Amino acid sequence: MNHYQIVIIGGGTAGITVAAQLKRKDKSLSMAIVEPSEKHYYQPAWTLVGAGTYNFKDTERNEADYIPEGVDWIKDYATDINPMNNSIETKTSGKITYDYLVVAPGLVMEPSLLPGLPEAMEKGVVCSNYTDPEYTWEMLQKFKGGNAVFTQPTTPIKCGGAPQKIMYLAEEYFRKSGVRNDTNVIFATPGTVIFGVPDFAKTLNKIIHDRDIIFKPFYAPVRIDPDKKEIYFKYSKPGENGCVITEGNKIGEEIIGDSEIKISFDFLHLAPPQAAPKFIRDSIVSIQEGANKGWIDVDIHTLQHKRFPNIFSLGDVAALPTAKTGAAIRKQAPVLVENLLKIIHSNHIGSASYNGYSSCPLVTGYSKMVLAEFKYDNIRDSDPLISKFVDTTKEQYSMWLLKKYGLPFMYWNLMLKGKA
Repeated sequence: MNHYQIVIIGGGTAGITVAAQLKRKDKSLSMAIVEPSEKHYYQPAWTLVGAGTYNFKDTERNEADYIPEGVDWIKDYATDINPMNNSIETKTSGKITYDYLVVAPGLVMEPSLLPGLPEAMEKGVVCSNYTDPEYTWEMLQKFKGGNAVFTQPTTPIKCGGAPQKIMYLAEEYFRKSGVRNDTNVIFATPGTVIFGVPDFAKTLNKIIHDRDIIFKPFYAPVRIDPDKKEIYFKYSKPGENGCVITEGNKIGEEIIGDSEIKISFDFLHLAPPQAAPKFIRDSIVSIQEGANKGWIDVDIHTLQHKRFPNIFSLGDVAALPTAKTGAAIRKQAPVLVENLLKIIHSNHIGSASYNGYSSCPLVTGYSKMVLAEFKYDNIRDSDPLISKFVDTTKEQYSMWLLKKYGLPFMYWNLMLKGKA
């Protein structure tokens, strides 16, 4: 049986960053990463791949090149966590025991939670940067006009801004390719506003207005008919039973029954429903009931598990009320590392505290970006240094350069090496 001081489940952004930082601080730690994938992807660039302005191959590297020196790589799937006896089960490597556990397996796509979506993906009538950004680009180039619908599910998702980023890029691409006048660009979201942080929402509302994008808040997708190319939404505005279809109705919406709205589409991009991996949902380390059911039960500031003090979690799988992004992990990792090392060396948790920082580089067109940075309670939290030079609430070319060149460089060379 294998035993380690620290076992990390997941070799994605969170797992590798934490492992690298721990090793930099204390070379003597015995550590293992449990991760089945051969390849590691820089997913934030998939938005740009979907718009034809980044090569998919450049987002892919070998996982082996990023496992920190001195850390064992157990190339396997974790299948269960048994916190009572400090062990995890794996698919083929048997049981592994730990003194401390860091849970960071990310989240998984669950298309089956939206009826009709698996069939629609199979038939190729919908596209998603979350699963195949190269296909999104293929479909954009073939599009000849009609209803271009962009939407997202009611579940938590990676990078909440991604479903609208591709919409801004697509809208600009439609202008370039000469089909914009024959196109309705529709952004339908279960959310109440375009963006939760008022300073950034103001800019985005102006963009939507200026570019004649049809914004549909309170639209929760409920099913897709892949043969007829129709998507159905439930109108979810609290206190309102009926749906309102505005006059003119140039997109051809239809009310079905009491509360469903049908829209035909010629192009549909969506974020699939997403969830914590099944072995996490089935484990007692996840929250068992309520709004955050299935996600890991951690203290939102210390990142320590609320019921099992030798377990920590970060990244997409943790139940934290902020956006699930790589930028969030960059601020979570040092907090977790400091608090975990303090426990190892003194039996008391450290005083490091995570304030909910996350950022959403909102690409609003080719060569334009708004850098939305915020913390818990949707409070703006812009970098004081960057803010000295640019107004990050406005569209900036410099921020586009940061997104396309600066952030990928920082990710591969600094963050995954435990230096940023």
